[in-house]
Amino acid sequence: MKSKKLSEIIIKTFKNKGFVLSEPDILLDTDYIIERSGERFRSSMLSFKREDGKTMCLRPDLTVASCISFLQKRSSSKIYYSGQAYRRSKNKDTSLINDQLGIEILGSKNEFKDDLKVISTILSSAKKIKCKKIKIKVGDISLFKSLINALDMPDRWKLRLIRHFWRPSYFEELLNRLEKNTDKIDKATFDIDKKKFNIMKKLDQDQVVAGRTVLEILKRFEKKIKDPRSFTDGKQVVRIIRSFLKINCKLSNLDEKLINFTKENNLKKNIFKNLKSVQNLKKLKQEINFITNFGRDIEYYTGIVFEVFSGNREIARGGRYDDLLKSLGAKKNIPAVGAAINLKNI
Repeated sequence: MKSKKLSEIIIKTFKNKGFVLSEPDILLDTDYIIERSGERFRSSMLSFKREDGKTMCLRPDLTVASCISFLQKRSSSKIYYSGQAYRRSKNKDTSLINDQLGIEILGSKNEFKDDLKVISTILSSAKKIKCKKIKIKVGDISLFKSLINALDMPDRWKLRLIRHFWRPSYFEELLNRLEKNTDKIDKATFDIDKKKFNIMKKLDQDQVVAGRTVLEILKRFEKKIKDPRSFTDGKQVVRIIRSFLKINCKLSNLDEKLINFTKENNLKKNIFKNLKSVQNLKKLKQEINFITNFGRDIEYYTGIVFEVFSGNREIARGGRYDDLLKSLGAKKNIPAVGAAINLKNI
């Protein structure tokens, strides 16, 4: 009963902020998600086969389900949802079923306004249901990408570090290889890759495989062949990356922290120029901590990421995910930002 009353209060807040109800499908086509977004969702999906042999799954994520619904129906771009997501977790104590209330803004190009709108709506909801000692933890994946692209190292290394940022253990392994210049490949493996490359050249160049067209995969492979696997400044580059990932400060101190960081590492002053969305959060007049190493557990985030706490309990999380809709079938990237409240923790 308490949960129902809290839901009603939150939903009323969502409506008052201009969000419209969306009811994404509970059952999704497993192969569609895997084909479009790669294997990253497979291990967490609860899948089954229908009598006709088609593999279906319970929606693993309401954001993904909402995006699929948006692409299929082209419904309102400012939506809210209320429902359950079904997802396996490596943590045995984590429930397979998550009750969520969430909001999404899809297709709007006003990034700064939308990021603030989503977080302020979540905060308003938390305050309406009398949550106390509210704190916000914020990161921005795009700042990490800006740093990597500004560093002097081979393009293939930049691509790998950005792509695997959401996998902390493997990312650390990559840093160790880069630092020690031990990233070598044997001839047999290279020959196998080259055979696959020649086979793919005969396929339809527009065919989509794991979220990318065959043409995109071939171009990337050609670039890998020409781009060196090692270079002499790996140790210095890794030191800079690790130093960046240690930044943890109040949002009000972020400018100073980043200025000092660029000076200490002889980097260009303007590599972190896209700070407007984060700095815009100062309007919330709320305690906010900025952490560069934050937001790595959900791989589709591309920009601002955040969690809202009531005391020590995480009650909501969200972020910007401008690449997700394209990976799910859109012809181009579509700006998107959203957040979900975890009713279990309220």
